Amino acid sequence: MDWTYALLDRRRFDWTPVRSGESGDLVYQRDDGRAFAKIAPVARSAELAGERDRLAWLHGQGIACPEVIDWRDGEEGACLVMTAIPGVTAVDLPGSDLLKAWPSMARQLWILHELPADQCPFDRSLSLMFERAVDVVARNAVNPDFLPDEDKSTGARELLERVGRELPARFDQEAVDRVVCHGDACMPNFMIDPESFQCTGLIDLGRLGTADRYVDLALMVANARESWASREEEAEAFAILFDTLGIKVPDTERLAFYLRLDPLTWG
Repeated sequence: MDWTYALLDRRRFDWTPVRSGESGDLVYQRDDGRAFAKIAPVARSAELAGERDRLAWLHGQGIACPEVIDWRDGEEGACLVMTAIPGVTAVDLPGSDLLKAWPSMARQLWILHELPADQCPFDRSLSLMFERAVDVVARNAVNPDFLPDEDKSTGARELLERVGRELPARFDQEAVDRVVCHGDACMPNFMIDPESFQCTGLIDLGRLGTADRYVDLALMVANARESWASREEEAEAFAILFDTLGIKVPDTERLAFYLRLDPLTWG
């Protein structure tokens, strides 16, 4: 019998496989459409437990996100069951509709960043993420698909060294601009009402924690870039995001730094 079977409540519900995440976790949707289950092998059980705890904390702060329904673990893995957030993911919207949803997405990010950082129990600091990058590179586990085209032909150790040279300046910036970050603010993690184009919530919060706000801004800007039909649309979205967060002059070098670091932290 499949070991995942024992972790899903199949006595009352049927579950349909939805996808396998970048982490290797398996995602199932409940037959009534009102819940999802994420299942991780035992090697990742601790990380899934971390996502469970983050969801519980964030839901308690009044942020629209999945609510934890159930948690099960066993010798081979763990299962997190959570409520579904209504809508479609932002990545499923055509560029014209994404632009309509963009102001609401920016406001949702602003609301998250406005939570008191000193009351958040989760850390996604630059020092922690650089340590993770060092480990991923040492294991030769960098996924080349996550790298920008201009970096695909560069060795992972060289990419890590480039990031390392910038650390002192970025530590200083993080110290004065640290907020509660989503940690993976990509288009698949914003849920949107396709009728009103309002953001209905945030999902996949396993990397939530306090960090430089540019962690989220860099990923959000870069991940949406391929959705825009023109440079004018991209510029409009860029302006909306930074205006909403009250940033008059975006730091493009800071954006670029976090885009160089992020691909090295997956693996």
